[in-house]
Amino acid sequence: MVIMEKMAFLIIDMVKDNFVEAKELPITPLAKQIIAPINNLIAEFRKRSLPIVFSTDAFHEQDFIFTGYMKPHSIAGTEGAEVIDELDRREEDFWLPKPRFSAFFNTGLNQWLEIRGVTLCAVGGIATNFCVLTTVMDALCYNFKAVLLEDCTAAFTESIHEQTLGLYRRNPLYPLLRVISSEALISELI
Repeated sequence: MVIMEKMAFLIIDMVKDNFVEAKELPITPLAKQIIAPINNLIAEFRKRSLPIVFSTDAFHEQDFIFTGYMKPHSIAGTEGAEVIDELDRREEDFWLPKPRFSAFFNTGLNQWLEIRGVTLCAVGGIATNFCVLTTVMDALCYNFKAVLLEDCTAAFTESIHEQTLGLYRRNPLYPLLRVISSEALISELI
């Protein structure tokens, strides 16, 4: 018996502050490479009327996380915390500002997905080893299967990206947690 999953596509932190050329962030050129595969997957989800969620950092300048080495960015209510224009975001998509790394942390995302009958979260965006990974792990904590999309995520270096993916390619949670390409996921879409 084949179990059909109802999927949602969660796109993490593709915000303008991460794409400012003048900042010379090491993630920016790598993040630009995932725009096309993300848009391709968005189109496939739209064809099937499956939920699309854009979850973006919405920090405050005095946030605890900025007491370490991380500099303030993606401040709630600023243009820098908005989704980049290059992505095909539409009015019907769910835009979910988040106060921390995971799209599930204090956002109510789990209830929103449950109401829509979602059983699997496909996750892309940046950064593979931080916000994308914490969202994947929290999806599992809320009893959703999770897919870490290898070609729709980016980290600060290609090496960090590949190492993170490598940690989860073979894992004891398989098939609840998988690392696959967007093309492999498309072949599974209902």
